[in-house]
Amino acid sequence: MNNSYFARATALICVLLATFWIFPSSAAPIVVGGKNFTEQQLMAEMTTQLLEAKGFTVTKKDGMGSVVLRQAQENGQVDLYWEYTGTSLITYNKITDRLSPDEAYQKVKALDAAKGIVWLNPSKANNTYAFAMNRDAAKQLGIVTVSDLAKAIHGGKAFTFACNSEFYARPDGLHPLEKAYGFEFSRDQIKRMDTGLTYQALKDRQVDIALVFATDGRVPAFNFVLLKDDKGFFLSYALTPVIRKAVLDANPTLGPILNALSAKLDETTMARLNASVDVSKKSFSDVARSFLKQAGLI
Repeated sequence: MNNSYFARATALICVLLATFWIFPSSAAPIVVGGKNFTEQQLMAEMTTQLLEAKGFTVTKKDGMGSVVLRQAQENGQVDLYWEYTGTSLITYNKITDRLSPDEAYQKVKALDAAKGIVWLNPSKANNTYAFAMNRDAAKQLGIVTVSDLAKAIHGGKAFTFACNSEFYARPDGLHPLEKAYGFEFSRDQIKRMDTGLTYQALKDRQVDIALVFATDGRVPAFNFVLLKDDKGFFLSYALTPVIRKAVLDANPTLGPILNALSAKLDETTMARLNASVDVSKKSFSDVARSFLKQAGLI
């Protein structure tokens, strides 16, 4: 054998070693899960595209119910997805204590660590309940916070309020909020309806205030303003990447990759992205790809 043969063989070995170090070592695909609503489907698509761009093989399983998805992760059928701190706290761990956003995060992180599930860095996107008003009406009345709303009610201003039946009746819903802020809507001022209808009712000026989700795309699309929960009544629902420890241990680069994405997300950003799908009717794939490129992640 001549020297050129050994040179070519050595070069090939170097290429193979470089490939080994550059690309993820796990042969098994990473299973990315998602729930069955816009924000979750968008996050599943975004995560899939991001990981594929980093060299991972990914299987996406979205469109699942919360409890089913959680069980799938605990059973090892789903490796990672984006969860909300409040959902984990109340739905999965049955904890109803009033906790600050950081306390809620630390609590679910500790509880899930015992189950082999790791909570990575939470984003600033808090998809909690919120009170919304039409922007022009809120500005005219000088209402920025829920305390401002309470002050206006005490000053004699009457408002109609749209919410779903669950929030009206739940033990951490409307009546405890009214007590916390020191005001009360009369029975005829409250319009109970399906969650999705509250947005349209507010947009059409059929009501003055509506219960919404903070990152819903219709909030910016319909030019609503969210009243600041200045007394911190609503539990935090911070959107956070959650991954099985065994998978993270086998693929340690997943942590920094997902944390980098989490750092780019806040309520305004998620509402805009959700609106691109729900209002502008763009595809999940296009919206995800565009954001990842603009954010410098791929």
